[in-house]
Amino acid sequence: MFKYKPALALAVCALLSAPVFSADWVIPRTTYYISAEQQELPGFPAPPAPGSAADLRDLSVLKSWQSRRTPEQCAKANAAANAGFEDFFRGISPFPSPLPEGAAVIFARVKAETDGAAAGIKERFKRDRPFLRDASLEPCLGRIGGLSYPSGHAAISRMFALMLGDLVPARKKEFLARADTAALERVIGGVHHPSDIAAGKELADRLYRAYRESPAFRADMAALRGMLKKDAR
Repeated sequence: MFKYKPALALAVCALLSAPVFSADWVIPRTTYYISAEQQELPGFPAPPAPGSAADLRDLSVLKSWQSRRTPEQCAKANAAANAGFEDFFRGISPFPSPLPEGAAVIFARVKAETDGAAAGIKERFKRDRPFLRDASLEPCLGRIGGLSYPSGHAAISRMFALMLGDLVPARKKEFLARADTAALERVIGGVHHPSDIAAGKELADRLYRAYRESPAFRADMAALRGMLKKDAR
């Protein structure tokens, strides 16, 4: 059974409650599962060039959503602002409720490493948020700080879905669909381009392949498997 230390749990809680919207927010980098070199992912595709046909399509999609999104859609997207496991998968989680503390620690650890890897790629390409590139765009999630490509929310939600799909294979499509919805909400909310979302999903796929080779990750997955609801095992 997974063992955790209270101090670690407190640190994780602090991480999850950090002010993710601060313009000067610095995302910590961790190497619990894979090395910093592995996280660099050389060859990761660049975002569309400014003014290119793909870039203009990105902006067009954002404007279309801005013209038809509802307050309910914005509220739902804002509810997942912290990108925590339960923000994304509450209601369909295969774990008991409330989420076991050991599971919360593991998901927070995965979130931290995945978010850090995304931050490294964001720094490589330095793509601004869409509302900074087009004055006609006004996000309903606030004018948050940070860079845009790839989407950390898309990467983290898909990473969790891939984990859940391995833990409960019969529900993999359901988990991936929920992650897709969470990613799209970042476009609906006006804080990410569609290509940011696609890149976030690709990042999760690449990282997940590397994580699965990590003994530490395999141990965490085994621990999670033991914490599933009995009818989910």
